[in-house]
Amino acid sequence: MSSLDQLKEQIAELKETLGAVIVAHNYQRPEVQDIADFVGDSLELARRCAEVKAETIVFCGVDFMAETAAILNPDATVLLSAATACCPMAAMIDADSLNEWKKRYPRATVVAYVNTTAAVKAGSDICCTSANAVKVVESVTNDEILFIPDKYLGHYVATKVSRKRIILYPGYCITHARLTAEEVRRAKQHHPEAKVLVHPECQEEVIKLADAVLSTSQMVRYAKESPAKTFLIGTEEGLLHRLHQENPKKKFYVLSPSLICANMKKTRLGTVIETMKLKRNRVTVPEDIRLKAKQALDRMLAVV
Repeated sequence: MSSLDQLKEQIAELKETLGAVIVAHNYQRPEVQDIADFVGDSLELARRCAEVKAETIVFCGVDFMAETAAILNPDATVLLSAATACCPMAAMIDADSLNEWKKRYPRATVVAYVNTTAAVKAGSDICCTSANAVKVVESVTNDEILFIPDKYLGHYVATKVSRKRIILYPGYCITHARLTAEEVRRAKQHHPEAKVLVHPECQEEVIKLADAVLSTSQMVRYAKESPAKTFLIGTEEGLLHRLHQENPKKKFYVLSPSLICANMKKTRLGTVIETMKLKRNRVTVPEDIRLKAKQALDRMLAVV
């Protein structure tokens, strides 16, 4: 038996012992995605964690995602697979900063990207993901929106919902922000037949060069349904594993070698095993914050 098979066998045994399910984000390492019970984007994972009946949820992702699971499923023990796996964008806003911005714009409805801490969600009116941000903003009756914390996603939403005034907080994803328009142009020269799919966390000049602007789950669906055979992908390179698996006869190229999230790559099979063995990295949310944050998440999940 190979060492990889041995690790997978250990994980299977620990899952049974803990009554656990393993969920993984699309940006995780290929071998981590392969041992997960469910792989998806933030919206898919939020829905799955809210519904799953398990004693333990082992979350292969970053901190805010595990917090979301703990908010939506308080009866489960939520373990983060790598203790230091954080989201730099989520760290760009805290509850105090949000309160300052709310004082500046007291009439605005606060729409919080799920890439935020539980405390920030608790101070917001409704959450959104990259997959449903436009629908969420359209669902808000108020015409003034304070969109936090991703200025690039917020700007993209503003181009789709022009009748609303969208105030942008100056946060961003450091990984997606690395992708430049020049890199997209060069890639298109090498693969002129390819469809260009980029994430809405990318900069405006990158988005203008794309054939489609999509969340990771939407990229997977687009690639399946499109007659195109070649795709240039503008998001974290971990998604290519799933794209190749589900579309073996199609070709996928990442638009830039810089599209790697160091925090997403902190999870390895060894960290998953140690987390499960020691039941460590448990993620909990104080009940008063959890209940407020859950209201914002529930409002998001109600948008179809």
